[in-house]
Amino acid sequence: MTQVETQQEYYYATGKRKTSIARVRLYLDDGAPALVNGKLLEEYFGWKPWQYLIAEPFQATDTAGRFRLVVQVLGGGVRSQAEAIRHGIARALVVYD
Repeated sequence: MTQVETQQEYYYATGKRKTSIARVRLYLDDGAPALVNGKLLEEYFGWKPWQYLIAEPFQATDTAGRFRLVVQVLGGGVRSQAEAIRHGIARALVVYD
């Protein structure tokens, strides 16, 4: 019996802000929902301005909708976590480019 292993390509980066650290993975899956600590982005960050803050790197590079975002974030407050995720996304997009 052979075991088939499927491995998706992703772009990884770490973002930091104050005491928050975000480990960001960008998968090349368009249209898939973004996950933060196992929850949907909209659940974890219920306030729209935080969601827009996180999406800024995608808007600036015209890559919105191209990636599936998977994030593990620790420490700090909600705003600090959102800014750490934004930093991680920007750095992962640099790796992608």
